[in-house]
Amino acid sequence: MKSKIIFLIVFFIGVNSKAQVSGVGINEDNPQQALHLGSQTGTIRVDGLNSTNNTFNGGGADQTYPLYVDHNGDLTLKVSAFQNSDGSDAYTTSGINGSVAITLAQLPNDGYETVEITSYTFTVARNTTLEIKYSLSVEVFANSALTIIKDQYARNITNFFTLDAATLTSTTRRYAPSSKCYFNRNDIVSNPVAVPDAATGYIYNSGTTYMNLTPGTHTVRFYGTVCSGSANRATYVRFAGGPDSIFIRLY
Repeated sequence: MKSKIIFLIVFFIGVNSKAQVSGVGINEDNPQQALHLGSQTGTIRVDGLNSTNNTFNGGGADQTYPLYVDHNGDLTLKVSAFQNSDGSDAYTTSGINGSVAITLAQLPNDGYETVEITSYTFTVARNTTLEIKYSLSVEVFANSALTIIKDQYARNITNFFTLDAATLTSTTRRYAPSSKCYFNRNDIVSNPVAVPDAATGYIYNSGTTYMNLTPGTHTVRFYGTVCSGSANRATYVRFAGGPDSIFIRLY
């Protein structure tokens, strides 16, 4: 009789150990993962993530916040970004590659000019999603002396990103394009010497995009363009003269 009891104890220990190896089930007799919640209405509460204990939780009974996993596998509410201007000026003259301005001269071509404003390079070891949000200030004048445009023609100013494209072509994909149309009604027909009455100041192009990056090194280039239609109209566009913002994150 004693040997049978010992056998049963060993048997149940073995069964219990096997169940623990397959996972822990809460309201679930056959866990399919290391932790398996079996309730259809069950939720998970982590006190370290609530508004009382976590400064990244803004509170509010009707508010929710994104949950992330860091490199250790820890759950966190903190956003980790490749670049985040966070209230400071993202683009300044010293931080721009090349010129901060673009000139559309009165020459016989297609009425279109483009300039690379800046670029970013990323090296990733796995398939990654790249998120970019930007807000870029734009000023429009007739020339580099900042003369107000006096003609009655419209200008289109556009900003966008490209991925791994060294040059722009008609088939190059343009990410997060954002455009503004500048126009004024100075009456140069009946009064050619009239003082320009157009407003000056910053206008903004803003956009958001997501790019899929494969393992390796990638370059994202940020461009600005100006177009005056089929005929060239003297135009000078200054990018990033005001407060600008950029947010870049890799998932």
